[in-house]
Amino acid sequence: MITLGLTGSIGMGKSTVAAMFAADGIAVFDSDAAVHRLQGRDSALLEIIETTFPGTTGLSGVDRVALGAAVFGDEAAIKRLEAIMHPAVERERAQFVAAHLDRALIVFDVPLLFETGGDARVDKVAVVSAPLVVQRARVLARPGQSEDRLAAVLARQLPDAEKRARADFIIPTGGTFDETQAAVRAVIACLLGKAGE
Repeated sequence: MITLGLTGSIGMGKSTVAAMFAADGIAVFDSDAAVHRLQGRDSALLEIIETTFPGTTGLSGVDRVALGAAVFGDEAAIKRLEAIMHPAVERERAQFVAAHLDRALIVFDVPLLFETGGDARVDKVAVVSAPLVVQRARVLARPGQSEDRLAAVLARQLPDAEKRARADFIIPTGGTFDETQAAVRAVIACLLGKAGE
């Protein structure tokens, strides 16, 4: 089994690229989706999240806006939240791997792959990248986003240029959908040894 870490800064199109891998039959572990599940209505983590960050949970699970406000700009609070979430996400990751042992290739979609040292736990890394002007426009078009929030997120992420320098593959997302899809399929072909077939 080959493990591919898929990462990229905010607004680079990583979710779209992950969906392209999945559409081509590649098993994808989405760490953000795991976090959403673990913060959902029936999660065993809700009690500890509420105790640690009072007023951030309700009947439907974590209030992501309230939790975001509770940790925004507070490095110590972010670390406390990560200490709750990371072990739980790791358990989900292990279950995902166990369920896909028959696959030749699996993808781990992890926004902070380099920042958390996750690149050491995969065989190869693909970085999703787009020009800064495209990235900024995508992010600021999202509900609730602002220049300040974008700056805060970028401050926690390695610069795009550094990610690209450390990547085994770069998947450009500043062009057309078809161009990005072709880049994804080239990565799959390379990793599965299908180039030239």
